Amino acid sequence: MEACFLTCRSSFTNSIDLILPSSLKPKKFSTQRLFLPSNITCCQLGGLSSDNHRPSVRGDWREVRAKLVAAQRLSIPELNLSSPNADPDTATDQPPRIVLGEKWAHTIHHPEKGCLLIATHKLDGVHIFERTVILLLSTGPMGPSGIILNRPSLMSIKEMRSASTIDVSGTFSDRPLLFGGPLEETLFLLSPGGGDNAVEGSGVFDPVMKGLYYGTKESVGCAAEMVKRNAVGVGDFRFFDGYCGWEKEQLDEEIRLGYWTMAACSSSVVGTAATVGCVRLWEEVMFLMGPRKVW
Repeated sequence: MEACFLTCRSSFTNSIDLILPSSLKPKKFSTQRLFLPSNITCCQLGGLSSDNHRPSVRGDWREVRAKLVAAQRLSIPELNLSSPNADPDTATDQPPRIVLGEKWAHTIHHPEKGCLLIATHKLDGVHIFERTVILLLSTGPMGPSGIILNRPSLMSIKEMRSASTIDVSGTFSDRPLLFGGPLEETLFLLSPGGGDNAVEGSGVFDPVMKGLYYGTKESVGCAAEMVKRNAVGVGDFRFFDGYCGWEKEQLDEEIRLGYWTMAACSSSVVGTAATVGCVRLWEEVMFLMGPRKVW
């Protein structure tokens, strides 16, 4: 059922035009392609995105913020200094330690690169977006863009009509292809199992968050070369057909209307084979966010 999205874009547009709210109809989507260079080699340095809000993959600011949110959730009361057993030095110099699990997610209030858009009940019945989890790849001046993470298909790279031009070497021919959105582009996520050094050092792939990068069909050749050099593994890649894009103010309006809730998460939530492409990702993110509903 999901595979039809990959081969019938025109019928998709005609069918959902009848049921989508006006702010979510395809004609309102940004029609520009992602701002990417047309020729990329492994020797070329520099990121792929025009996003001026790119986070450094070296920083752990998301994790620091997550710990602050976790502490707030716990509602840790201040130590009662009137108690005869209270130690003022402990109260001021040794705050309770917050340890995050391998996977975490929490609500945020403004879209940012690397955050998740979680469909609310207002998109129930809209098949393409119902219970979707979208990873924002960019929030730059051309408008936000991202990919749907939980829409698997029955196709592989070699079954794409453009497979011979996208994966010339055939390195990724057997990798499954996921549906990323209604706008045409081939993208991939890269979660290097051996660490970030080789990927970051190449300068070819755009960082989304620590431990997670993305690239386009222009950088598949470099990705294949890195696999041959054993810098990364074939299993570190997740390929997507299509992406989602919004006009600059459109996403803010959709959030205001209650179509999406935003969440920050750890890279382990979106960077592994067990989660990317999993239809139960929506439920997993909801569980990680806690008892609060997304609407």
